[in-house]
Order: sequence, then C-alpha cells, then structure tokens
Amino acid sequence: MTSAHVDTPAAQAASAPNNGRPLAIARWLWFVAGMVVIMVIVGGITRLTESGLSITEWKPITGALPPLNEADWQAEFELYKQIPEYRNVTGPAGMTLADFKFIYFWEWFHRLWGRLIGLAFAVPLAWFWVKQAIPQGYKWRLVALLALGGLQGAFGWFMVRSGLSGEMTDVSHFWLSIHLLTAFFTLAGLVWTALDLKRLAQIPDARPAKLTGLSVLVALILFVQLLLGAWVAGLNAGHAAYDWPLMNGMVMPEYDSSRGLLYAVTHDPFLLHFLHRWWAWIAVGALIVLARKVRPFERKASIAIHTAFGIQILLGIATVLTEVELWVATAHQGVGALLVAATAWGMHILGRAR
Repeated sequence: MTSAHVDTPAAQAASAPNNGRPLAIARWLWFVAGMVVIMVIVGGITRLTESGLSITEWKPITGALPPLNEADWQAEFELYKQIPEYRNVTGPAGMTLADFKFIYFWEWFHRLWGRLIGLAFAVPLAWFWVKQAIPQGYKWRLVALLALGGLQGAFGWFMVRSGLSGEMTDVSHFWLSIHLLTAFFTLAGLVWTALDLKRLAQIPDARPAKLTGLSVLVALILFVQLLLGAWVAGLNAGHAAYDWPLMNGMVMPEYDSSRGLLYAVTHDPFLLHFLHRWWAWIAVGALIVLARKVRPFERKASIAIHTAFGIQILLGIATVLTEVELWVATAHQGVGALLVAATAWGMHILGRAR
C-alpha cells in the first residue's frame, strides 16, 4: 500500500519558481534607461562644446565635487593648460578662465550624471537582492548590466586619456565610438530586461524573449550606422559638407585614398560623412521591415520605430544644413538613443512571439 502525496500550500510555495517583484524591478529599469538617454544627450553637448578634455584627471570619489574657490579653479585651469588642446587650439584662441569654467561644467556634469546612474542602479539592486525580490534567473543579467555601467565609465576615461598625450587635440574617435556604443548597448539591455520582467509580472511562467534572425540582422545594420555616426562625431566630420543631398556640390566627395581604402573608411572625414548619410537609408529599410513584422503583435512599437527613425533622418539633414548647430546636433544624438530603445522593443516583441 502506497501513501498518497498531498501538495500543501507550503509545499507548493517551496516548489514554485521565485518570481519576486518583476513589475517593480521593470519600473526601476525603465527609470535607469531614462537616465541613460539623458546621459547620451549630455554627452553630445559635452562633445559639441569641446568640453571633454577640460578635466584632466580621473577622481572617482573626490571628483564628484567641482572646484569650490578661485584658487581651485586656477589649479584646474593650469592642469588644462598642459595638454595639447590648450597649447594648439583653445590657448591661441584666447581662452579665459570664464571660458574654461563653461567647458569644465559640461564635462563635470557628464561625469556626475554617470555617478548618479551608478548609484541609481547599484543601490536598488542591492535592496532587491537582500529582499529576495529578484525573479529566478535574472540576477546574473542585472549584475551584467551593472558591470556594463562600470565599463562605460572606464571607457570614458580611456577616451579622455587618448586626447591628453602626444599632439592629439581631440579624443580618439575609436574610443569615442566604444564609449557611445557601450551606452547604447546598455540602454538596449535595460529595455529588453524591463520588457521581460513586465511580461513575467503578467504571465508567471513566461520565458525571456529570444533573438530572431531578422532581429540580429537589423541590429547589425543599425550598429554599423551608429558606429559611422560615432566616427563622424569623433572626427568632426559633420563639418565636411553643409549641403544636402549633395556633398559640396558632388554626389561622391573627394577623399584621401593614398593610405588605402581601409584607412580612408576609418579616418577620412569626407568619406565617413558620405557613408553615414547613405547607410542611413539601408538602416531605414531594415527598420521598416522590423516595424512591419512587429505591427500585428504590438502596433505601438511599430509606430515608435517609424517615428524614431523618421525624426532621426530629419534631424540628421537639419544638422548638416545648420552647419552642426549645437541643439540640432544634440537632438540628433538624443533621438538616436530613443531609436535604439524602440528597436530593442520591436526585437523583443518578435522574440517573444517566436
């Protein structure tokens, strides 16, 4: 004779997966994602105002405070005077202490906002962890996102350091692209994880969305466009032409190919500007396909993708025609972040539909 097994409520709770508080965590991740978008915008202002090299040291703790008196300001200004940018560009142009304070503010605020993002992520993560509120299988992903944030800060310093030595009067466009693309990747990860957790709150046994072949292809095409945009920004290649759709009256601009095509593609501002302009239409085509695939499942996501790339194209053209006007170019970079978020949303929908 065998005894029947009875599932008591306590036994059921013990055997059930730990679903924690997925909706609360999803809302927290949305908040952090919004902070990352602001970070991208502030980073754009920092770059466009040539503020990125104004702080020549990396002080993770004490650097959170700006100079508090005139002597401190003079000391920071003296440090800035030692770098090639001041000796070859801003110094000969007659930079004053007041001018220095302006560019210092944007770099300081950019770094401060990065610190605030770190706190806004690390402190709630620790609280959710201690309260055992993190759903099963998501701890590793949240830790990975925290690590990405730390890498973002490190890459930012490597970027700044690249412009402090030798005869460089600007940061390396390669390090700038790594810094910016890491921010975009982190933003996409925050959006994707928040969507997974929101769905888990609605469906307790829901599995995380998976990447599809189409999603990977669209992501790669968009990655190339973002990479080209970062190189254009790093090399100030937006100033290569102020007309559209032609470039300086030509369909294909003249560029220096004396050092080979690969060098030209990665260094020549005229060629990079041209590639960034026209690869954009390949990206638009890929995003239209993604949006059409998404539409039957979530019309709002489809509209978000179409809206984001439409505004982005218009802002890109306006950036050229206004000769890289500060606020137009900043908006172009900010909407780029929103486009990444909308694309991640669409990719997630296809992944969960699969």
